[in-house]
Formats: sequence, C-alpha cells, structure tokens
Amino acid sequence: MAKQIFVNIPVKDLNVAIEFYTKLGFTFNQQFTDENATCMIVSENIMIMLLRDEFFKQFTPKAISNAKESTEVLICISAESREEVDQYVRLAIEAGGKALVPKQDHGWMYGHGFEDLDGHMWEISYMDMSALPENP
Repeated sequence: MAKQIFVNIPVKDLNVAIEFYTKLGFTFNQQFTDENATCMIVSENIMIMLLRDEFFKQFTPKAISNAKESTEVLICISAESREEVDQYVRLAIEAGGKALVPKQDHGWMYGHGFEDLDGHMWEISYMDMSALPENP
C-alpha cells in the first residue's frame, strides 16, 4: 500500500476555507469532515486537513504561527502544465488570495504561487523533465 500524506493546517473560519479551496477545484472527503475539520483531496495519496484554530491547538503544545506574519511551511503542488500553474494562481486570486512572488521560469521548471485566506503559502510547479539540464 502506498504511503499517504496528511498535511494539517489551521484555519480561522473552516467554511470560508472550504469555499476558497472549492473555487480552486479541490474536493473534500466527507468521511473526515465535521464542524472542526475537513479533508481536502489533492490526489489519491495527498490530503490537506483544514482544522479550525481551536481544534488544531489540541494537537500541539506550541502556539499556532500567524501565517500572515511568518512562514510556517511552504506547500508545493505539481501541475501538469504551465497553463495549470497559471490557472491555480488566477483562481486563488479571484477567490480572495494573493499572488506571492513573480512567476519563476527556468525553462524546464515553471512555477508561481499564492497565499490563501489564512496566509498559508502555496507554490504550484510544472517540471518538464525532458528539458531538465544535466546540472540544474
């Protein structure tokens, strides 16, 4: 059985977060969804658990980072094309997110990113492995 990854991130308002990510085309596993959390499906083996701040606090003795002020983690998702990279960022901005840094085009690798409504940073990256130089 393939390993799965569940990335847990705190959100201020679960319903607002669900609405935001739905606009980006993500779906949710209702078996792992209640008033405290939801399971956003990225792929068959990658899920993002969106947890209300109060619920998230039950899993750590540490303070929750304010993602709008400091970087806690940078989440990167692969895309199938440059166009898909641009589409994710466009949809995120239309849904209320912010673009991060300018697009990065290294020929074989193309990326861009956005900040979600809670300040979490997401990179979207396309890699054309057939164009990968010997020493990138």
